[in-house]
Amino acid sequence: MFPVRPIQRHGASTKLVVRALNAAAQRGCLAVGSFRMPCALGRSGIKALKRERDLATPRGRFVLRGVLYNPARCARPRTQLDLRSIRKIDGWCDCPSDRNYNRRVSLPYGASVERLWRNDNLYDLVVVLGHNDAPRVRHRGSAVFMHVARPGFAATEGCVALGASDLRRVLQVIKRHSQIIIEV
Repeated sequence: MFPVRPIQRHGASTKLVVRALNAAAQRGCLAVGSFRMPCALGRSGIKALKRERDLATPRGRFVLRGVLYNPARCARPRTQLDLRSIRKIDGWCDCPSDRNYNRRVSLPYGASVERLWRNDNLYDLVVVLGHNDAPRVRHRGSAVFMHVARPGFAATEGCVALGASDLRRVLQVIKRHSQIIIEV
């Protein structure tokens, strides 16, 4: 769906750093440049060994693959990342035994999927994190995104979630080879 680019160790890129107070924390702080903003994390906190449906946010360094947005609910975001609109038929396969595990798929689909077109605003803006995608390993987690937070920054199912205005600001400052570092 988005080009698979390796993590760049050199050159100009913007780093996003997510820190939680401890491994069980469901909230943290995302820092990018001089900006600091609250974020929601997975219900099970942060784990180094992410597993499918464990409700944990994976610890590590990940590239930002691209941005998905719902054109019916928000304007096209300004960003240097690859950009795709979400359609009503878009889903993300979360079935570890399926050949399209941890990939965008079209609905209806014959295996378990997460719908990208939602009634709430959580997926109005989505940054796809390069977690478990190069290569994809069964049961190591799927659909790990940075997206819009629920009211009160309620815990996620394993993603990083920001306030909508903060997410838009992040999209404007990150570069094509930016990375996100998630740590305790």
